[in-house]
Amino acid sequence: MNIIITGASSGIGYETALKLSTEPGNKVLAIARSEDKLMQLHERSKVLNPNSELIPFAFDIAHSDYKELDHLLGKLNEIDILINNAGLMIKKPFLELEEQDWTSIFSVNLFGPVKLIRKLSPYMGKIQTSHIVNISSMGGFQGSVKFPGLTAYAASKAALSNLTEVLAAEFQDKNIKVNCLAIGSVETSMLANTFPDYKAPLTASEMADFISDFSLQGYKYFNGKVLPVALSTP
Repeated sequence: MNIIITGASSGIGYETALKLSTEPGNKVLAIARSEDKLMQLHERSKVLNPNSELIPFAFDIAHSDYKELDHLLGKLNEIDILINNAGLMIKKPFLELEEQDWTSIFSVNLFGPVKLIRKLSPYMGKIQTSHIVNISSMGGFQGSVKFPGLTAYAASKAALSNLTEVLAAEFQDKNIKVNCLAIGSVETSMLANTFPDYKAPLTASEMADFISDFSLQGYKYFNGKVLPVALSTP
């Protein structure tokens, strides 16, 4: 399997990239802004499996030139799985949010996945069914508990969820399945910074187990679905 995952330098993305890259037969392109953290991920992957094929690639999905991906994509030829995991959260009361805050959040949480899917879709579904997995949040899940200060974040994740449903219809004749996981509370630095006194019921590694399995198998059972994956929402 040729797999691309964003936000791979920490938290859920790091653990998911690690799990997928250490399984035989997988080649993982791990994307994040921090080259140092990606190299740590690469080294850890080699410790767990000396034969692992993890390609660290420092890239900003919001601002980098997407032509930088061309050389790597030429080597992969076919992409089986894309996991849009990278995310940005800014916690501010709605009336204190500035236009730049909205732009920054939507650039990472929505427009980054949009640009990446546009770039990668020609490499997907050519030989076998490809799977796009968008990582959203319970904050953007309709009917879930909402929290003050997360307006822009929740709105961007809701948009990503809706994008999933529409893309499934757009790609129905292209052998590409698209699903979305609305993640609940997980022990990550992002959650700790937002809710410092809250103890999440799941570790990043535990959530990565689910995301890894779903990425590999979920397309057989779901398409265009936004699935809540949560024990709690703080």
